[in-house]
Amino acid sequence: MSTDQFTFTVSKTDGTARTGEIRMPRGVIRTPAFMPVGTAGTVKAMYPDQVKALGADVVLGNTYHLMLRPGAERVAQLGGLHQFMNWPYPILTDSGGFQVMSLAALRKIDETGVTFQSHIDGSTHVMTPERSIEIQGLLGSDIQMQLDECVKLPCSDDVAEKAMRLSLRWAERCKVAFGDQPGKAMFGIVQGGAVEALRIESAIQLAALDLKGYAIGGLAVGEPQDVMLRMIETVEPHLPKTKPRYLMGVGTPDDIVEAVRRGVDMFDCVMPTRAGRHGQVFTRHGRLNMRNARHAEDTRPLDAESKCAASNAYSRAYLHHLVRSNEILGMMLLTWNNLAYYQELMAGLRKAISEGRLADHIAEVKEGWAKGERDGVVEPIDDKAIAAED
Repeated sequence: MSTDQFTFTVSKTDGTARTGEIRMPRGVIRTPAFMPVGTAGTVKAMYPDQVKALGADVVLGNTYHLMLRPGAERVAQLGGLHQFMNWPYPILTDSGGFQVMSLAALRKIDETGVTFQSHIDGSTHVMTPERSIEIQGLLGSDIQMQLDECVKLPCSDDVAEKAMRLSLRWAERCKVAFGDQPGKAMFGIVQGGAVEALRIESAIQLAALDLKGYAIGGLAVGEPQDVMLRMIETVEPHLPKTKPRYLMGVGTPDDIVEAVRRGVDMFDCVMPTRAGRHGQVFTRHGRLNMRNARHAEDTRPLDAESKCAASNAYSRAYLHHLVRSNEILGMMLLTWNNLAYYQELMAGLRKAISEGRLADHIAEVKEGWAKGERDGVVEPIDDKAIAAED
């Protein structure tokens, strides 16, 4: 049952981990939740009804990409992003800050905002906190993110502090620009690099703004997993227990289960869709590279126990053939499998938390991966090649 307000309820905890629901007019998001990334108004290689059928309650769109093409004003004229992409359920939009920092050809950051050149055609644009919120409003998203400055790690403490304080000032401006929108939410983003004191200060200052949700940003940008987990542990005690927590851009299945263990409620990452387009698959028994010749005569499906047709109804030999032949169907089927696995992973985590057996469940999940490695199922994946593609 939906509501005309934005609400978050924790139904059960298991240690720091929790499961619950975000309710809003367009639907309910069951947490912990994985949000498939639909950067430019599409979850690549998937139909919207497929994405929903797998168990996704919300997808992510991106302000930077949509403002450049087809344009936020055009999307608004066409009825908003939900109607435009035929997704009547909740949508979260990233502010575009990360893409400005990572994709824009030239950029200049000052107190006002960011002036940058489009990576598409070189045209010049200005993104201020107010303009970011305006664009997200034109798109009609249900959860909107503040504009922040995201720095790459490792970086100096001075660089991390400067970006964190600028992001705090931008958060205040975004809150004013967002105003009061019943049924919708604006989330702040905790920054501070890998410096614990900065992360704590950012979390405390953002919590004082009494926003409807809080994200942890600036991670999954090349730092080791232990650094990411330490930052989550540092921030978590200083975020309101009654508000959802979103770890941006994360990540691998192992990253997700460890972050859930530490109290994170929401995730997004391009990895399952991007990997699928590169012939890489995620399964209960680890990761497979369907380009490898070992699959050429293997009649087994990816996972006979999965409910997803892409996982249980096609042989590895056929999938190998599709990938090696650069057939579009191969990209579609492997993406379908990967998103199914991610949603099955989240459903299992929610169930385990509700039953008070999260630690045992995570141990079982990791044993499945370890068994695959012992049996020689896990294959090397070129993460750099995957990450290099936009």
